[in-house]
Amino acid sequence: MTMTMNLITGKAGAPHITSSDQGAMQAGLVGNGNYLLQGGDGKFPAVTMQSANKALVPVLNLVIEGRYARVTAAETVTIESGVTGQNRNDLICVKYTRGSNNIETIALAVLKGTATSGTAADPTVPSGSILNNSSTVWIPIARIPISGIAAGTPVMLVKQLPPMSQLWDSVTQTLIKSQYGTVTGVKSGKIAQISINWKSASADSWGSGQFGTIPEGWRPAVVTHGTWSGRDGGSQRDFILETNGNFRYVNCGAGQNSGTFSGTMTYILA
Repeated sequence: MTMTMNLITGKAGAPHITSSDQGAMQAGLVGNGNYLLQGGDGKFPAVTMQSANKALVPVLNLVIEGRYARVTAAETVTIESGVTGQNRNDLICVKYTRGSNNIETIALAVLKGTATSGTAADPTVPSGSILNNSSTVWIPIARIPISGIAAGTPVMLVKQLPPMSQLWDSVTQTLIKSQYGTVTGVKSGKIAQISINWKSASADSWGSGQFGTIPEGWRPAVVTHGTWSGRDGGSQRDFILETNGNFRYVNCGAGQNSGTFSGTMTYILA
């Protein structure tokens, strides 16, 4: 019986993990498309023009249909001169090649567009897919718009893929969970928004209570206040989030509603 199921990352006693195996897994994790990864400086690198005929491709990291590829040192790519009165779009691409012995290689290459006196269009990208085992695949990463003899600012075409740390920040996380309720949050950069959903509260005049402690990484730069007003118009609470993460509420005024309540707060992170 032919075995069609393989334990890719298990010990087999012989080399058995292929680039196709690894590529399929990475494509399944990040997507089947082509993506630019963040650089070590936290920014997404971009192609620039070094001169009228030289485009500079910086150090960058790509995931192309599941294959991880790097430009490890800045590399120049030659762009053919334009013609006065004509417009043209060229595409800087990663050209992937799979040889007859299944050896895979990549290189930077240019697809030259067609000159026109009108609006230039991108050249046709030859069809092909690494995931479908094509022998040649062209992956555009930047467009070079050429007007007359002048090359314009390159336009990056490959999608930016944020690091998982940023994606994690954008997912709602539970910060406090107790028998009385939950506090959840999302954050982007230095801004956080938290939501309080509580089951009961002190009904005492100027009474108070504790939500709990907000974890590090979610604490405010300064003491932050939020307010809650009850549906009856006679209840009001002050939410107080301290810089050490202590999160509490204080009733404002006379007797308060002791039932469920909720609210949100937005603040700058420490």
